[in-house]
Amino acid sequence: MNRRRSSIAASPLLVGAITTLIVVVAVFLSFNANNGLPFVPTYNIKVVLPNASGLQPSNQVRIAGTRVGLVGSISPHEDPRTGRITVIANLKLEKSVEPLPANTTAIVQSVSAIGLKYLDLEKGNSRQTLKAGGTIPVDQTREPVDIEELFNMFDAKTRTAIKVNTNNFGDGLAGRGLGLNNTIAELRPLVTNAIPVLHNLAAPSTGLRELFIALDRPASQTAPVAETNAELFSNLDTFFKAFASVASSLEAATRGGPAALQQATYSLPHEAPFYEDAAEFMHLLRPSANDLRTVAPQLGHAFSQGAVNFAAATSLNTRLAESSKALSEFAQNPVVPLSLEDFQQTLEVGNPLLAGLAPEQTNCNYLTLAFRNVASLEAENVGVGTIARAGVLLAPTGANNEGYPSSAPANGPSEEPVVGTKPLQYTDTKNNHLHVNQYPNVTGPGQPDVCEAGNETYVPGQPEIGNLPSSEVTDNREITSREDNLFGEKYPAPTLKALGIAQAPPKAKAKGNAKSKGKAKSKAKGKSK
Repeated sequence: MNRRRSSIAASPLLVGAITTLIVVVAVFLSFNANNGLPFVPTYNIKVVLPNASGLQPSNQVRIAGTRVGLVGSISPHEDPRTGRITVIANLKLEKSVEPLPANTTAIVQSVSAIGLKYLDLEKGNSRQTLKAGGTIPVDQTREPVDIEELFNMFDAKTRTAIKVNTNNFGDGLAGRGLGLNNTIAELRPLVTNAIPVLHNLAAPSTGLRELFIALDRPASQTAPVAETNAELFSNLDTFFKAFASVASSLEAATRGGPAALQQATYSLPHEAPFYEDAAEFMHLLRPSANDLRTVAPQLGHAFSQGAVNFAAATSLNTRLAESSKALSEFAQNPVVPLSLEDFQQTLEVGNPLLAGLAPEQTNCNYLTLAFRNVASLEAENVGVGTIARAGVLLAPTGANNEGYPSSAPANGPSEEPVVGTKPLQYTDTKNNHLHVNQYPNVTGPGQPDVCEAGNETYVPGQPEIGNLPSSEVTDNREITSREDNLFGEKYPAPTLKALGIAQAPPKAKAKGNAKSKGKAKSKAKGKSK
């Protein structure tokens, strides 16, 4: 009989499915074009910026005006030591620019006046390079002057002050034309004599260019603390105003200065050891003071809450007197010492048992895994019921097999007939061998540091009775979590919140910690033999 060959074009359903798949792929690629095409290798680095300055993910990254990549993601970062907030931008660059010099600088620039930004990289001249995953530090980045910030300088107060200054300058120059003319005439010798001076300044040997480059370095270092410096001058103004208000008191205090100096001349040599000890104490106190800056908010909150608790503690103290009296009567009861002695004997007897059982849970997690696997076993449906009701295990054939009474441990052979052979032939399946371990190692006292149950190496064709050497036991300690369900999958956020174990979102980019999924079924190799 000849069979007709079917073609793809003859099936409208298949043609429609392929067309739909092509459209879906095209739409997906078009939507993700700004984030880079899939399967295209990129050169990924990070840049630490003092401020995002309007930079957004998917913005371009340029070198010398040429697009070489895009911004993958932007996230804030807080230095735990200083508390300074910076921005970390993850860049996806073309492989053609790899590697960049280690002293490459970065600055956020504006594409146009409407506010679109891009990140401009300027290559350095260092022989060291940035490997994939490397970071351009914040001291190699600059914060641009935004046109909006420039316009914001001219607020209402500033504009009013400019008007007042212009009027005052006009009043100051009015009627002084002759004096200005004479001043300009007298400046001519100064300009003439300044020519050789300017020639010397322009000479390369003078290094005037390096001077401005060196001035730019401290200016860039002080730029992040410009607001702090401004607050410093404001605070100094407040201080000097307060200082001026007590000038008369200071004058009265200085009148007793000679007598005080004479007394200090005598006292200071005797006070020198105290100051030395105080200096040493302050030096030792410096690490604690640095730590206090980070814990000060929590400490202040604790003090505020403690003040409320102290008010409630007053009434509690009056009730504690009755409790203390009852405790005293309990301690004087002659039955109590006998009970404590019995309890001590119970602990002495039960301590070895607990010492053997504790590692079974704390190190190997067997009790939790047992309850989890039983729940999983009774919950998973296989079509004809749950696994516990549908699972059937047939005993192997052969002498002393576990399906019939035996006179010795099963040690093969297990002869099974080979279907289709005439005369009928038999083969040894090597499954009639006893594998049993009544007391597996659980890292208890005197035991190897292995969790043996469920981790033994199964060797077919030979019996294994009792504990195995540590080299034949795999190190597979499965740890369960309250955040995972019976099948090792994470609960959704509403369920975690209902269970009371929802975690707060991380402040900074958190590296994804890969958790191994828990096994849904316990191992069945050789454990029942």
